[in-house]
Order: sequence, then C-alpha cells, then structure tokens
Amino acid sequence: MAERRVVLHYPRTLIDQPIVSRLIRQYGLEVNILRANITPDQEGVMVVVLEGEPQAIEAGTKWVEEQGVRVQPLELDVVRDENRCTQCGACVVVCPTGALRVEDSKSQIVIFDADRCIACELCVPACPPRAMRVRF
Repeated sequence: MAERRVVLHYPRTLIDQPIVSRLIRQYGLEVNILRANITPDQEGVMVVVLEGEPQAIEAGTKWVEEQGVRVQPLELDVVRDENRCTQCGACVVVCPTGALRVEDSKSQIVIFDADRCIACELCVPACPPRAMRVRF
C-alpha cells in the first residue's frame, strides 16, 4: 500500500461531480479528506490522502486531472521559509501530527516533515516570525 497527500483544486464547473466517489469505486483507493472548502458557484479546494496500490494512485490522479481538477502535492502548498525561521519552537507545541518537531534537544533545531503535515494551519498564527505559510 502506498500513500499520497494531495491538494485538489476544483473549478466551479466540477464541484457537483462525484470525483471522490469515482476514485474509490473505479480505482479502489481509500480517500481520507483532511480538509475541504467547496462552495457552490465557486472554486473548491480539498486536501486528501490517497491510499492504495501505487499504480491505482497514479491512474486515479491522472483521471482526476483529465476531468479538469488540478492536483498538487501537499508539500508544495505548506512551506516553511528557512530564512525567517528563528527555531523558537512555537510551531512544535501546536502541531497535532508531529510534522513540526525538535529531534535533537541539544541543538533545538525545528524539523518540518511535509509527509506528516495535514495542512491544518495551526502553525501559521503560532509562528512569531511568520515563517510558515499555506498557499491554497
């Protein structure tokens, strides 16, 4: 089993289409919706974890793109500006998944693991120098 975290950007013409249910039925994928903001007559954004066979994930995301949904890896939307980060650790305290953590208590360097990030955005207001950004 493989896993891929992606952001689905729906054009307003597709928000009423059963895209996710087709991913489940046709490609045998498990879809965990981490976050969604889809409103009638507007563009929609959905953060999902796709889980299944690697070939099924690839085929499913290709099909989604062919339908007109833009698929972007989650790690491209959640970023830390290394130049602004002061290693204060304020983000570590609020991160519910451990995507932001201090691995070495001696150096106190904050590590950002994009693979564990669920784009909850709790780190954004917690960061005093505003080093964390979510771009969707």
